[in-house]
Amino acid sequence: MKLLFVGVALVSAIFTGCKKDKDPEPNNTEGLVLIATGYTDAGGIKVSLYAKDSLYSQYTPLFVEVRDSATNAVIEDAHIEIMPMMDMTTMVHSAPYENPSSTDAVNGLFPCAVVFQMPGDMGWTLDVHVHEHVNGGEGEVTFPLVVMNPDPTRTRVITPLNSSSSRLVVSYVLPTEGKVGINDFEITLHSRETMMSWPAIENYTIEIEPEMPSMGHGSPNNVNPTHTGNGHYEGKVNFTMTGLWRINLTIMDGTTVVDSTAYFDITLQ
Repeated sequence: MKLLFVGVALVSAIFTGCKKDKDPEPNNTEGLVLIATGYTDAGGIKVSLYAKDSLYSQYTPLFVEVRDSATNAVIEDAHIEIMPMMDMTTMVHSAPYENPSSTDAVNGLFPCAVVFQMPGDMGWTLDVHVHEHVNGGEGEVTFPLVVMNPDPTRTRVITPLNSSSSRLVVSYVLPTEGKVGINDFEITLHSRETMMSWPAIENYTIEIEPEMPSMGHGSPNNVNPTHTGNGHYEGKVNFTMTGLWRINLTIMDGTTVVDSTAYFDITLQ
């Protein structure tokens, strides 16, 4: 009996050791929503697109997963480029976007982002170009997308006071739900250079003025957002009680007011 026990224990230890020696696949999609999956036109690559939620016309973090189409193994070393497109039949345009900042995946995923400036049940697509460095495969896949309109509005496209041709895209990022007290505040700012080019604006000044319309008061101790990189502006907003708050923005190029009409609403429960 002792010999049998030792033998079973030895076999168990061997298999346990084998399992520990094998690197587990990254648990990379927990809590994310699968938007689309497809295969590149060349290179033998399976590409999956994930998001934190369904797609809305707002600043939207996206996550690209790359796998070998033959073995289904996750590939974590690749160069990824995305291009959002909107075909409105009468015109075609792109949108502000952020490519992955590294060729190294984060827990098996390549983070990127798109500012969808308008909703669309049809028309939106996302081109994903992949050059994976494990097998040398390279190809592209195009995903059709459904982009819904959020309530309240989370992206505003405005005509600047100091320009009659370009457009300004202001998109709300934080806080997502909000709490009574000091909250991180973040927006993104882009301009329409052409219908295909929407560069980040990095040198503007933004002032915020939160107010509670139903109560007729604002709040103290807010911190105006400043540019932190890639068109992102971060500051602090103070909510003193629950209810509907409106965060008014004044956007300036130096001392020249570019816009003072944009605002974002948030309701604290």
